[in-house]
Amino acid sequence: NFVGCFSDISLRKATEDRIQHLAHHDPLTGLPNRLLLRDRFSQMSDRLKRSGKRMAFIFLDLDQFKRINDSLGHPIGDSLLVAVVERLRMCLRDSDTLSRQGGDEFILLIDDVDSPDAVARIANKVQASLVQPFDIGPHSLTTSASLGIALSPDDGRDFDTLMQKADAAMYHAKESGRQTFSFFSGEMNERANHRLDLANRLRRSIDRHELSLVYQPQVYADSRHIFGAEALLRWNCEDGSSVSPMEFIPIAEESGLI
Repeated sequence: NFVGCFSDISLRKATEDRIQHLAHHDPLTGLPNRLLLRDRFSQMSDRLKRSGKRMAFIFLDLDQFKRINDSLGHPIGDSLLVAVVERLRMCLRDSDTLSRQGGDEFILLIDDVDSPDAVARIANKVQASLVQPFDIGPHSLTTSASLGIALSPDDGRDFDTLMQKADAAMYHAKESGRQTFSFFSGEMNERANHRLDLANRLRRSIDRHELSLVYQPQVYADSRHIFGAEALLRWNCEDGSSVSPMEFIPIAEESGLI
């Protein structure tokens, strides 16, 4: 004789899956938490060791978020966080990871980075995505972010070291006036700030009449006959200094000003 006993365990399995998800994800935004972030970091590190490229560890903190929470309440603050996450996702690739650490703090793992300049462009893109106001219920809210950037392997290879250095760089960005980014490495930070400053000055250069054309004749070497000319752009600043086209043309192309 045989006796069969059956029971429906669908609810139990769904509950187990839910518990497993909550163990690795933020319940508000659905983003990976620090536990899952460590796992993603390990996978990225192993892959980048083979490719020889860099990984960017970006610590992002929203500016003045506590003021919104205190004045409008936590439900509005939570809705704003969800809206911010949607915009941040649009700035990243599928291979990158966005994680919420709690409160208004996020970590971005940027995979397969060619240079610090590429990370600076991503940081600018992230900040630009937050410029437009967020419509949360009856409120139109504005926010910005301070970003601290550490690069692997330049600034470290393990998770905790990179987090510490990115966190320190983020506080440096806040001390510099908020709504900006800072590299942990002073040399990289100085270079990125210089390029950002040039991009901002280049946006104002037309209104200030700092750009002009010069024409370089094209001459036959044998007859010395002029058969044409090459038009070249020159940038002469108000203070009398000049910026080389080798320096500002690539910035114009990267920023879309070209």
